[in-house]
Formats: sequence, C-alpha cells, structure tokens
Amino acid sequence: MRKYIVLTILFVLPLVVYLFFASGINHFAQLPVLTNNVVDVSEYSNDTFKNKITILGFFGNNVQDKHGDALNLNQKIYKRFYQFKDFQFIMIQPKGTSELTENLQNDLKIGTDTDLVNWKFISIEDDNLKRIFNSLNTDISLDSNLGTPYVFIVDRDSNLRGRDDDDGVKYGYDSRSVADINNNMLDDVKVILAEYRMALKKNNRYKESLD
Repeated sequence: MRKYIVLTILFVLPLVVYLFFASGINHFAQLPVLTNNVVDVSEYSNDTFKNKITILGFFGNNVQDKHGDALNLNQKIYKRFYQFKDFQFIMIQPKGTSELTENLQNDLKIGTDTDLVNWKFISIEDDNLKRIFNSLNTDISLDSNLGTPYVFIVDRDSNLRGRDDDDGVKYGYDSRSVADINNNMLDDVKVILAEYRMALKKNNRYKESLD
C-alpha cells in the first residue's frame, strides 16, 4: 500500500500541479475588453490612444495630494515598461493645473535617470474631461476635484481593459495601494503588452507573406 501511495504522489501530483498552472496561464492569456470605444483624447489634444498602450489617469485639481500615487505608479509600472515603444502614461487634467503638474513632474525626476517623456499631462475643459471619463463606463466616480486615485488600461483600439472573473469586474487600479499595483496592475500590464507584441509579430509575418 505504501508503495502505491508513493507512486501516486510521484506521478499524479506533478500532473495536477501542471494542470493548475496551465489553467491559470490560459485564464490570463488575454485581458478582457470591458468597454469599447473610449473617447480618444485626440479630440482635445495632439496625443492619442490609438496604436498605444495607455495608462490613463485623472489626478484632478488637487494634484499636490497625488505625488505619492504618482511615485507608486512611476516606480512599479512606468520604470519597468517605459522603453516599450508604444507605452504611455496620460493624465487628463482640468484647466489651471499646469503649474501643479509641473511640480509633480519635477518630483518624479528626483533620484531617477528614467526618461519621463511618456508621462504626459493634458489639460482640457471640465466637460471634455468628464466626457472621456464617462466613456470608460465604470463603477468608479470622479470626486469633487475631478480626480480619482484609480488608473485605467486603454488598449491600442481605445478599449478599456481589465478583469472580469470570479472576484468581479475590475475596471481600474488604485494608485494609492502598492498591493493593488503589485498584485494586479503589474500582471495585467504584462499581459496586455505581451498580447500587443504577439499582434505585432503576427502582422509583420502577414506583411512579409504579401511581399
């Protein structure tokens, strides 16, 4: 009997472990589309969501209170992926916050040699800011300062991406929470960038076949 128990552990247990991890990989092979056709920021600026992977945020009028949130995002997400050609951060701001966002950018530069060229702050009229935010169609609201600590992943087709699983729908990631950034957002950004790379390779192979 002991012999059969040992054989079961040696042969069956590794198979169970493999199947467990394989199912996890398949589950996160793609990040679900939660909202189609987010209003493109190009309607109000020279920047765009199209053909980019965008981390989208709304820091609001009280930018001076969001330095910690920005530092969390910079350290955990931006610094890891900023060299990816089509990766960008866009923070959509109310008019009149340019000096505050400049102070924030200077704060981000302290103690780092990371190029912050893809950390973009775009100031637009309040109604236009609300229009973009509302087009995300989430369960998250802007506060009285037209801001939120949550940031969002917008894909190259201007669709909102996130999680829709047994734990519910996750539209955004709390920039105040290192745990949320490390345990959820980091993984999801990796998934969306891997998905993007696969699409680029597929398109390149298709173009080569036509040449």
